[in-house]
Amino acid sequence: MRKRGSVYWSWADPEIHFRHKDEKLSDGTLLNVQVRTSKTGETQLFLGVYGQQGTMLLEEAYDSRPGETMTQAMAWGFQRANEFVAMTSQSKPISQTERSPRRGSRRVI
Repeated sequence: MRKRGSVYWSWADPEIHFRHKDEKLSDGTLLNVQVRTSKTGETQLFLGVYGQQGTMLLEEAYDSRPGETMTQAMAWGFQRANEFVAMTSQSKPISQTERSPRRGSRRVI
């Protein structure tokens, strides 16, 4: 279960319809993005990143995403959440020179 922080509780409004999507990464990290249209017509966004045990790693709320539809704001929210995960990840990608040879190749290690 997620442990929501103050950013989420300040953003949450049960009177406004919203769309949400969760994405679970291979390491167990959960990305939660929610979008809504405010009573004044603004596209608003919430994004949360939660660890394996539901611990909050990041929560951000945006009162306005000018010029964006709810769909565009949601896509941006997932991009932002994934960037955060990539920046804080302990693992580093393998460079081209360190990759193992493909199966069946004649390259010797």
